[in-house]
Amino acid sequence: MSLSDLPLMRAINAKLDYLDKRQGIISQNIANADTPNYQSRDLTKVDFGAALKNVSDKKTVVVEKTNSRHLPGLGEIGNAKDRSDRMTYEVAPDKNGVIIEEQLVKASEIQMDYNLLTSLSSKQSMLYKIAIGSQG
Repeated sequence: MSLSDLPLMRAINAKLDYLDKRQGIISQNIANADTPNYQSRDLTKVDFGAALKNVSDKKTVVVEKTNSRHLPGLGEIGNAKDRSDRMTYEVAPDKNGVIIEEQLVKASEIQMDYNLLTSLSSKQSMLYKIAIGSQG
């Protein structure tokens, strides 16, 4: 059994694949910023919590909220699917709907998510190595 077969690592790899595909679409949007009639595209956001729930082998952890400043529980958070995507209202005279600033913000969000996941993956691998007594 390799580390990539573990549920958390599979979920991290799935999210990294999603980020890779999304980065490709955002870069296409930026490349077509001057193309007439081009409308920006993006991938539908994935509910990563639901993906984790599916790979967790049906084990659940109940988090107790003992202070009003604690993070809300699962039942208190709104569903991401209930939100609708924002429409682009800024359109160039040539009917191009790409706003470079928005695309650059999305690209930086992708980069931050990627850095977080690679760091998490690395630390998780180190924890497994420590658990099995490997020093490398």
